[in-house]
Amino acid sequence: MPEPTKKDDAPNGQPEESVAPDSNGAPTLPEISLEVSPPPEAVAEGKEPVETDGKKPEPTEPEPLQAGVAQEPNPVDNGSNQPEPSGVGVKEQAVPANSAVKEEGTCSPPPPDDDNAAITTPSPTPQAVWSLGEGQAPEDVDKLIDNLPLSTLLIEKPQSGTVPVGGDISFVAKVEAKDLLRKPTIKWFKGKWMDLASKTGKHLQLKESFDRLTKVHTFEMHIIKAKDNYAGNYRCEVSYKDKFDSCSFDLEIKEAETGSHSLDIRSAFKRSNEGQEDAGELDFSGLLKHREHKQQDDAPEVDVWDILKNARPDQYEKIAFTYGITDLRGLLKRMKKIPKEEKKSEAFAKKLDSAYQVDKGGKIRLVVELADPTVELKWYKNGQEIRPTPNQRKYIFEHKGTQRIMVINNCNANDDAAYSVVAGEEKCATELFVKELPIKIVKGIEPVKTTVNERIEMECEVSEEGAKVKWMKNGVEVPTGVRSRYRVKCEGTKHYLVIDDASRDDTGTYSVMASGGTSEAHVQVDLKPLKVHQDLQDMTVVLGQPIKLNCEIYPGNVPGRWYRNGQLIQANDRINIIHKNRVHRLEIETSSLHDAGDYTFVPEGYSQSLSAKIHIIDPPRVHLESLNFPDNTVTVVAGNKLRLEIPISGEPAPRVVWMKGERVILDSGHRVRAETSGDQTSLTIEVTEREDTGNYKIVLQNEAGEATASVRIKIVDIPDPPEAPLVPVVGGDWCSMTWEPPKYDGASPILGYFIERKKKQSSRWMRLNFDLIKETLFEPKKMIEGVPYEVRIFAVNAIGVSKPSEPSKAFTPLAVTSEPTMLVVDDVTDNTVTVKWRPPETIGAAGLDGYLVEYCIEGSNDWVISNKELTEKTKYTITGLSPGCKILVRVKAINAAGASTPRTLQHAILVKEVVEPPKIRVPRHLKQTYTRRVGEAVNLVVPFMGKPRPKVTWLKEGQPIEPSHVNIRNTDCDSIIFIRKAERSHSGKYEMTVQVENHVDTAIIDIQIVDLPGPPKSVIIEDVWGENVALVWTPPKDNGNAPITGYTIQKADKKTMEWFTCIEHYHRTCITITELVVGNEYYFRIFSENMCGLSELATQTKNSALIVKEGLQMKTPEYNDHDFKEPPKFTQPLINTFAVAGYNATLNCSVRANPKPKVIWMKNKMTIIDDPRYRMFSNQGVCTLEIRKPSPYDGGMYTCKAINNLGEAQVDCKLEVKGGFTFCELMKRGVPLHLIEKYMNETKTVEQEK
Repeated sequence: MPEPTKKDDAPNGQPEESVAPDSNGAPTLPEISLEVSPPPEAVAEGKEPVETDGKKPEPTEPEPLQAGVAQEPNPVDNGSNQPEPSGVGVKEQAVPANSAVKEEGTCSPPPPDDDNAAITTPSPTPQAVWSLGEGQAPEDVDKLIDNLPLSTLLIEKPQSGTVPVGGDISFVAKVEAKDLLRKPTIKWFKGKWMDLASKTGKHLQLKESFDRLTKVHTFEMHIIKAKDNYAGNYRCEVSYKDKFDSCSFDLEIKEAETGSHSLDIRSAFKRSNEGQEDAGELDFSGLLKHREHKQQDDAPEVDVWDILKNARPDQYEKIAFTYGITDLRGLLKRMKKIPKEEKKSEAFAKKLDSAYQVDKGGKIRLVVELADPTVELKWYKNGQEIRPTPNQRKYIFEHKGTQRIMVINNCNANDDAAYSVVAGEEKCATELFVKELPIKIVKGIEPVKTTVNERIEMECEVSEEGAKVKWMKNGVEVPTGVRSRYRVKCEGTKHYLVIDDASRDDTGTYSVMASGGTSEAHVQVDLKPLKVHQDLQDMTVVLGQPIKLNCEIYPGNVPGRWYRNGQLIQANDRINIIHKNRVHRLEIETSSLHDAGDYTFVPEGYSQSLSAKIHIIDPPRVHLESLNFPDNTVTVVAGNKLRLEIPISGEPAPRVVWMKGERVILDSGHRVRAETSGDQTSLTIEVTEREDTGNYKIVLQNEAGEATASVRIKIVDIPDPPEAPLVPVVGGDWCSMTWEPPKYDGASPILGYFIERKKKQSSRWMRLNFDLIKETLFEPKKMIEGVPYEVRIFAVNAIGVSKPSEPSKAFTPLAVTSEPTMLVVDDVTDNTVTVKWRPPETIGAAGLDGYLVEYCIEGSNDWVISNKELTEKTKYTITGLSPGCKILVRVKAINAAGASTPRTLQHAILVKEVVEPPKIRVPRHLKQTYTRRVGEAVNLVVPFMGKPRPKVTWLKEGQPIEPSHVNIRNTDCDSIIFIRKAERSHSGKYEMTVQVENHVDTAIIDIQIVDLPGPPKSVIIEDVWGENVALVWTPPKDNGNAPITGYTIQKADKKTMEWFTCIEHYHRTCITITELVVGNEYYFRIFSENMCGLSELATQTKNSALIVKEGLQMKTPEYNDHDFKEPPKFTQPLINTFAVAGYNATLNCSVRANPKPKVIWMKNKMTIIDDPRYRMFSNQGVCTLEIRKPSPYDGGMYTCKAINNLGEAQVDCKLEVKGGFTFCELMKRGVPLHLIEKYMNETKTVEQEK
């Protein structure tokens, strides 16, 4: 890859910069220039390409060729997302006509070198930018130029302009609106991104206009009183839907030249901040972040110019940023105007010229002059060192004083290269161009006149062997490939063009071109005379047979064309055209009617032609296959119009006759007629009827023969209605119905049936099936029991639905009940079996008349009816059974519709009394001490199990219970102990014994009857000091058959003797009463307390305690105490509540009363006493009833009653428990049957009320 030229190697010792004079502002498009890129070795040695003046150089002093090298500019933004392609333009200097410029390399810019890179600012031009660099040939650049995008919208683009500071300038863009439906969108930009639409003001104006005559949109941008910072690159973008066009142009602001010595560079090249204050300013740096400008001194501290002069070009931007210079392009513009100092070489007194030129075969001398003759010198060609060899005289090296000369003899194309010479650490480079001499034509080609199929050979002679020539025909190069008809050969200086088999297409002007001249001649190829050896013959061919036409002509290699009725015939799969020597043949495999006509063969190039006539004959035929009907059967719905069109063929056209049986169908018929036209015949029936069904015959006749065909016409219709259906079986909500198919199916198979039903009293029929029923039986469902119904039938075929049948006889659905449920054995004795069950879950409209109980001996199937008459109860005892036998029992529910499905016991029952050991099921609340107050009733139920009926005995403390004191009632499954009014003497341990034969089970129940305790035995004032009194007492003699839980101490002033409670629920037997009033004399009394409450009496101190303080006398005022007594009153009532079965529920209310009331809870007006499923609380007047894991049986009306001496009050609420238990679940939980029955009856009552 070529390297950029070092600034030290420039001709004038200054860095090469292409800085445009108006490049102040945004980046602009560069001026198009041709860069002559030297070979990599030459560039590496620091040489620049040169060009000669076209004169042949002298051996001693070759003349240099001067050339300007423009470095590649940076890519330019064209306002779009894709990079704008660059074009190539040539900026030529004075170059003689015979000078040659070597073009090598690609169009990509060379990478900058840190030490040698020079900043290049391109000059403005409306075209794109390309430079010839490494790796791309010039012809590739030309292709890029051809592919530049063309403008699709702009017909006139803004042009670059120059205006002095303070002047006005306008830029105009025009768009043709001929193909546009609306006004296009235009945007004006400065630089890459600054949209000028937001900067309009006193310095910038944008205008638009439209000419209706020319249909042209005109867009103008006016810049008023231009400033220095307005200079730069601008861009205009036009868009309309998917079309887009843009154009870049430049604005140059002329200003007075000022010396660099009196200029502060840091203030001169800083952008103005006017854009921040005045709308319309074009300085887009005002859009950047606002900063406070630092005040600078009058004289700069550093000389930036000196720094820039001594710096490399790639460091300019860094220096500008360091010293606050923002206008880099303006800085480069000024730097370019500063005269540059040449750097004198230390090794070379005289360097090589930039380029040399020599003719091919000549010699050239390359001369350098050294400043130090002792320095070692080396010559290089394309980077490879040139070493002298004794045997060859190609390169000769000479020394003349300080001159070092290299002579290149016999120059050829290989010597065209880049050369460099290295002296010490310095080098200089040049480029040698070898000019080739033109090839001249010594002997030209001669004209040729011949006939087709002959050989043509054209000859020419050139001035040099091995030269390349180009053969042309009519200005187009002759192809000479492997498959070409043309052959080219070369023998020394002679060149030949050979055509082996000439044709008329070879006629033309042929020329041969060499670099030094051209020779041309005319070649004429004529036809040979035509002779016909065999002419075409007329033919008559049967349709479908092959056709073969042939003829024989001379000359044999003449092609020709076949025509039929003047139309050219092309070969295809059916037609084969053959040309073999003199014979031309046309073959058609299968003839058709279209093949008839006049055939002509025309030899190519001749006016003579050969003709023949082909005649096609065809017997008549009927083409029924085109109908696409199976078995040639046409099906038509009755009442529709039928037009049957059948294609026919025959040449000539046949005569057509339609017949049905022996009757001929005429074309003049009114409803049925036959017509024939062209290549088809038709049968028309205006309104089809069932009688039109039958076979129709078609007869065709012509000269070639006769043809017949038969077509069957089938008239289809909807079927007749079926007969009235029968209903043999009737169920609860269904019935079974049957019917017969219709007598006439409409000539189409019956696809199925539709069924409808209605209530007998109604006139509205309801469709029962939406999918067709294939069979002739059906079971309608979802009918209402006890309501009479009727049904009817529709028959359906492919044509449609028939009329409905006659309705069936009325029928009424009735259903038997479902089977009884929960059939279990209740009891078994030696000759009886007792069973019980639950009613059926489903009882239809016919109701339930009763139950029928049957049994049979195990192993037999003879069921015996146990009850001759129906029983309405759900419990029955079968009597008269033999002991030891096994029986099966089943129960049926009977109603007007019949007997239900029987419910049968799963296992056989052994008729024998079964001994079941006794077991007492003590309730949970009786497993602990059962406590009741004196006067309350005691009612305990203790269930047990055992068979036969157990014997139950009760003992108290090992002694029989007196029936006068305690009532005991025993049943088959439980024992009840009842005390109407409990006394303390009823307390004790009661032993229950259940015995079945030798099996015994016992249980002990501890009953404790408690009462109020007695008062303490004695109360003594033990000590009095200050405001304190110490009391001591002894426990009561009678604790009420319950532990003492505490004491209540009261005090009373001796004057009033009104008692006030000092402390309650005190557990010890001594206490100190404090905070007594000085001067008062007090009595004290104490109540005992157990679980029943306080004792009725209290023990009072015999003596009083006087609280004395010497010298202090106080007169106690008299007060009337407020009466706080009031009857019970509920401040918060009970609320109706819903509970979930199995989850605890609570009922809450609040009551206010004084003295404290007694709270009683009731369910359904029955007091709740000692039921473990209920817990009652009362705290600070808030009454709570907790129901533990309620069941639906616990639902009902709950009442809370409060009673004291002044009155009573009560509140009610309703509790409903959802999600109850079934009979089976209650049985599994061990609930007694009488409680389950009571729960079931209550549940039914609640449901009926709902």
